[in-house]
Amino acid sequence: MSRLLISRRQALIAAAAAAGGAFGLADLAHSATTDSTAGGPLRVGYLPITDAAPLLLAHSAGLYPAGVGKPVLFRSWAALGEAFLNRQLDVVHLLMPMAVQLRYALGGGVRVLGWNHTNGSALTVAPHIRELPDLAGSQLAIPFWWSIHNIVLQKMLRANGLQPVIRRSASRTDRTVELVVMSPSDMVPALATGTIGGYVVADPFNAMAQTKKIGRIHTFLGDVWRDHACCALVTRDDVISSRPAAVQQLTDAVVTAQLALSNDRKAAAAKLGGGRYLPQPVPAITLALTYPTAPYPLHHPEWQPQRLGFQPFPFPSFTSELVSAMHDTVIDGDRRFLDRLDPTTVHGDLVDDTFVRNSIQAHGGPAAFGLSGGYTRTEQLELT
Repeated sequence: MSRLLISRRQALIAAAAAAGGAFGLADLAHSATTDSTAGGPLRVGYLPITDAAPLLLAHSAGLYPAGVGKPVLFRSWAALGEAFLNRQLDVVHLLMPMAVQLRYALGGGVRVLGWNHTNGSALTVAPHIRELPDLAGSQLAIPFWWSIHNIVLQKMLRANGLQPVIRRSASRTDRTVELVVMSPSDMVPALATGTIGGYVVADPFNAMAQTKKIGRIHTFLGDVWRDHACCALVTRDDVISSRPAAVQQLTDAVVTAQLALSNDRKAAAAKLGGGRYLPQPVPAITLALTYPTAPYPLHHPEWQPQRLGFQPFPFPSFTSELVSAMHDTVIDGDRRFLDRLDPTTVHGDLVDDTFVRNSIQAHGGPAAFGLSGGYTRTEQLELT
């Protein structure tokens, strides 16, 4: 094993430890014992968030390829990424910016197959926080440095005269906000005890703060970046080359589940919650999937930013805008890999949309998913 590979694994292990990353590996041992090149069934991993609903409901409905077991739940993104790069998992529900990091900083041969969802994340704050400038001097939690949550949050803070800082305490006088990485499951109790002033994360953790009455949703990220993708369906080059038929079948399963989800969200919540796939209470999951009314005056109500969307196509315009935004994002880690990236060319190298295009066409084409513009769009990102 080369020193380079060892250093990559050590870097991920260190990141996992810092973010509670050991969780999930014991569970994984029961379902992942062979390397992906051996040609066994695909092994799937995820975090317990409603963004992963199509991937999970596809399993519940028996749509997975033959032999593929129940997806393995992880507690942190660092742990999921470590297992994926160590070839203990073959397909994962992964943060889109993290997929960029893993491919270009850690050389993991990562490939994005398609999107699992759009929207689905929010900034949730303590009850006493009314406006964004009130966060000066506070600590905010994010789920991972390379996440859409961190990227959009930093844009929002700067637009409101606040400076994000890491590894130093926030100052109300200096109008700084300290950012810390925290496992999503730890965010709700941290907010309840006043340890943090808020967090940016995927649901149902925002809905949980509302149902527990310990915080409130300040901004849906979809009200800032229209129909953005927090997470994607991700695999590796070696999995695609060794088992293309299984990859196509799993992609088909997710796309089928996306259409079904849109038809009955309350039924989906009942199938997901109560420990079946998501450990959160069914009422919180139901709220996250439906949000019958927005908890604040929306800036762009026509965007329906509170609504978790389910469409599978990964737009090149989004990848380009995302990589550009990553250049402006403060993180606690190595960001030198970004210097080598051209935002206009990353999509063609990172994304293999062959499988999802096949699935979309088999399910009625782009119009079946509300994509009036087909496979192109213009990104809409507006800060207030």
